[in-house]
Amino acid sequence: MSATGEVTDSRSRGRRIILWRHGQTAWNVERRFQGSTDVALTETGVGQARRAARLLASLKPDAIVSSDLQRAANTATELAGLTGLGVTLDEALRETYAGVWQGLTHEEIVARYGTDYAAWKRGEPVRRGGGELETEVADRAAPVVLRHAEKLPEDGTLVVVSHGGTIRTTIGRLLGLDARDWESLGGLSNCCWSVLGEGVRGWRLLEHNAGTLPEPVLGDDD
Repeated sequence: MSATGEVTDSRSRGRRIILWRHGQTAWNVERRFQGSTDVALTETGVGQARRAARLLASLKPDAIVSSDLQRAANTATELAGLTGLGVTLDEALRETYAGVWQGLTHEEIVARYGTDYAAWKRGEPVRRGGGELETEVADRAAPVVLRHAEKLPEDGTLVVVSHGGTIRTTIGRLLGLDARDWESLGGLSNCCWSVLGEGVRGWRLLEHNAGTLPEPVLGDDD
């Protein structure tokens, strides 16, 4: 992103993957853990998606793939409408399933499951709420992203519309980071994105949390 706030086209060398988080939901505002629960965008979230879509459309993406949960799919639809591209939905891009944590507020999770929460924030493998490990999320999501990236033309751009936790684990996996270090990747604000570029030694992080207005990070991975 340039100093003036404009999105710059960085497609001149190699393929690009833009990992775009969905717009705001009511549960984001309430700091309520969503996980794989299918929560709709708020009116604000729709507006965020429309604004971000205008910026991302200027990068002339070649393909769009999205989580099938409505908050992501409806975000993706805004970009599809501007670019004329179809959206491929894939449940493997859903947010982390978090069992009994889903639907609880941040405060409720800390109060009831404080030990597990603290261990997770330290980077230890934790099945939050009895759900998925972060590595298991990466196991299902990263191959989908790579499969679609491999279909791109030489300097093509793929937009992946997903969720904060899934995006963070996917970035960590594609960069080859140890799972304990994934927490060092800060969370994405609603409707912000990260950009990975293909280099001679693999994928590189070119931008992170781009598009911030700034807005606070309100999500399952904050």
